[in-house]
Amino acid sequence: MRYAGLALAFVSSFCFAFSGPMAKYLIAAGLAPIEAVWTRMAGAGLLLVAVLVVVKPRALRIPRSRLPFFGLYAIMAVAGVQSLYFVAITRLPVGIALLLEFMAPVMVVAWVRLVRKVRLAPAAYVGAIVAVVGLAIVVEAWQGLRLDALGLLLGLMAGACCAGYFLMNDSFGDDVDPLGLIAWGMIGAAVVLIPFAQPWNIPWGAFTVSATPAAGGQTLPVLAAYLWMVLIATVIAYILGVNAVRRLSAAVGATVASLEVIGGAVVAWALVGETLGALQIVGGLIVLSGALLAQTATAKVQPAPAPVPEAEPLTTPGGEAEPVTSPG
Repeated sequence: MRYAGLALAFVSSFCFAFSGPMAKYLIAAGLAPIEAVWTRMAGAGLLLVAVLVVVKPRALRIPRSRLPFFGLYAIMAVAGVQSLYFVAITRLPVGIALLLEFMAPVMVVAWVRLVRKVRLAPAAYVGAIVAVVGLAIVVEAWQGLRLDALGLLLGLMAGACCAGYFLMNDSFGDDVDPLGLIAWGMIGAAVVLIPFAQPWNIPWGAFTVSATPAAGGQTLPVLAAYLWMVLIATVIAYILGVNAVRRLSAAVGATVASLEVIGGAVVAWALVGETLGALQIVGGLIVLSGALLAQTATAKVQPAPAPVPEAEPLTTPGGEAEPVTSPG
């Protein structure tokens, strides 16, 4: 179970890594970042709902008592992460915004320990911190030390929403089907983002051309990049990610998910033409070390049960204590 969860988490991170590079093809073709996010959520949500209607319709049933949970998931765990990050990068260097978003592992560990009162193995704490340090090196955080206060707040809010994604995936019960949660979460996120994305103004003709996101990058049909982003970087990535957290824990899942940044850098190098420096490679190895360290903390340790009071000795009619014997 533990190794299956780790495998799912690693593959999920790799699939998520395609989202940024594929989105760059849409942006190069003329879409605004928020429009690219909206087409991603809407397309993935509609695709997953259509598939579930045919193969597993009961997954789409939402218990009435769970409606608030589904609504919060759509707003925070899906729409919040995407939109807050894209607004943050308009006021901060991309690397700083990315680092703030991936403070999520530390936030998750703090929440699990302080709020849920769950004792974690030391590796969970160390792994989360090591992963964040590695991320700081990958994004070269020292180049953006003069931070915009509002941008900093937005980046941290994106990180909090990302932490909420992992915590919510770790908390729902058997009355919620993970596939239905993902499908309705994406549809709900697309609805929430309509006023910001204004899909009626999206240049839909951009999907009929080919684009090159940067000098030295590969030229791809925009429609092919979009379909890859929807199917691999969204539908499959979310399904694998949710199931990984269900098998591991929110703390470990969030730390392993930090590998998305490394995978994204590799994919961007291969497709978009963005180069990797020596420090980024070193930082990537540190992130990987943190993720591998955190895998030793997959078993949750619950708080110790309260001591059971000792039973009073039984007495014979004469007042003498009667010995208590074991069942054997």
